[in-house]
Amino acid sequence: MLAERYPYYLANRPRQPNAELAVTDKYSGEVVTHVALADAGTVEEAIAAAVRATGPMRRLAPYARQEVLEHCVRRFRERAEEFALALCIEAGKPLRDARGEVTRLIDTFKAAAEEAVRNEGEMLNLEVSPRAAGYRGFTQRVPVGPCSFITPFNFPLNLVAHKVAPAIAAGCPFVLKPSDRTPVSAMLMAEVLAETALPEGAFSVLPTRLADVGPFIEDERLKLLSFTGSEKVGWELKARAGRKKVVLELGGNAACVVDHDQGERLDFVADRVAHGAFFQAGQSCISVQRVLVHESLYGALRERLVTRARALRSGNPRDEATTLGPMIDEPAARRLEGWIERAVARGARVLAGGGRRGALLEATVLEGVPADEPLSAEEAFGPVVLLQPFRAFDEALRAVNDGRYGLQAGLFTNDLSKAMRAWDELEVGGVVVGDVPSFRVDTMPYGGVKGSGLGREGVKYAIEDMTEPRLLVLRQG
Repeated sequence: MLAERYPYYLANRPRQPNAELAVTDKYSGEVVTHVALADAGTVEEAIAAAVRATGPMRRLAPYARQEVLEHCVRRFRERAEEFALALCIEAGKPLRDARGEVTRLIDTFKAAAEEAVRNEGEMLNLEVSPRAAGYRGFTQRVPVGPCSFITPFNFPLNLVAHKVAPAIAAGCPFVLKPSDRTPVSAMLMAEVLAETALPEGAFSVLPTRLADVGPFIEDERLKLLSFTGSEKVGWELKARAGRKKVVLELGGNAACVVDHDQGERLDFVADRVAHGAFFQAGQSCISVQRVLVHESLYGALRERLVTRARALRSGNPRDEATTLGPMIDEPAARRLEGWIERAVARGARVLAGGGRRGALLEATVLEGVPADEPLSAEEAFGPVVLLQPFRAFDEALRAVNDGRYGLQAGLFTNDLSKAMRAWDELEVGGVVVGDVPSFRVDTMPYGGVKGSGLGREGVKYAIEDMTEPRLLVLRQG
């Protein structure tokens, strides 16, 4: 069970000046705990502390940063079930999904621990013309300085980890604003960080009112802003961020193409599509939203996917048998229900699901949704998947590229030339061949193009964003 109340963390230390932020059980809707809420003065203290910690963090030896991260890995393993239950309650994740996220949290910190001692520079050949004869160059990567992180509700452990763990590995102090809907997971992580020998001021974790969030974005002492969330908010934050680096991991309406040669493994394809569409109630930026199926397989895959959607067991996420939990709140479920009704009014057909009870929306399969409907053109962010037949492969690629998002795409084909053509032509951050776009390993470069953001997450790639090359030039003779 959750504690009665949780502090925030200011300059590595817990503070409990109030308990103003109520956290609900996303299934029952009941308030289950309270978390301290930081005011504007506290945010200023946190940023000032991060600035003071810039030198000590830069001087912290790579092996010492690694020890911090390895300590976290050990403690996360010891507290894994506690963390999973917190996710289950505050985010509404079925326990099996919550345990999977804890595993990814551990993987992310483990990868960061390995990278902490690999942050290597390079030797440069500067003798590119006679005027540079006798010159050699060397680079080392140095931390950019204090970082600001703003994270969403849907992966309140692992998306926090994708910012925090690389920052520690890179030697950057940080201030973090977790989602006010799911703050407990970040506080549990902060509890573990507070056990380590990080320099004072190296981290602050502060749930904050919207009115007090401005400095996370605008303060010029912060050298990098990393935001994961909605497209609209992300680009607004970038416009306010000034001269600092900005990394945005925003939304998507991920598509998956099923080619004509997949008939012999259609059950596998249906299993993966159902998982990608309905895992975590579809509340993932790379949830399968659009499935383009070759016309020769369309009916067979449609039947299989409908069967799988109807077989999912929805309900209390604490029940080990539950496979589909609630969306984050009832307004989110009502919004998506309205999109479904709007699409149906324009001729779409509901093949499975569509019903709603509070924040629980049934796993829903539709066909015939017009491309300009929000259910197709926008990010659904819920347990809904749309089916569409295609005749020619190039037609499917054009459909994937249609619209303003470009995060990841999936492709089921046995044809290597088609896989390579998709890699060349699809306007996305990543193409997953043989699986759904929802596949992600925490060490791979992850991020989008177009309206889906800029920059890349993935431990190694985040460290690159959080460090800069410093050049040394030597002249011989």
